[in-house]
Amino acid sequence: MPMPIHELEAALREGFPDAEIQVEDLAGDNDHYRAKIVSAAFAGVPRVKQHQLVYAALKGKMGGELHALALETSAPA
Repeated sequence: MPMPIHELEAALREGFPDAEIQVEDLAGDNDHYRAKIVSAAFAGVPRVKQHQLVYAALKGKMGGELHALALETSAPA
């Protein structure tokens, strides 16, 4: 069963409470999203590790309820 956008946003906000988060449903199917996350948690962290932190915040839903997630992660300027 696909993950509704509000559940994805809630999981990301729980994992990154300080972050600026934008989520877009790319196909209108609750299954293909793009998330832009700007968080101090990413400061000095390589991009691959940033994405691993996001996947950890999703608590195993990636690849299950959540099929595709394009990520843009960065620390605040």
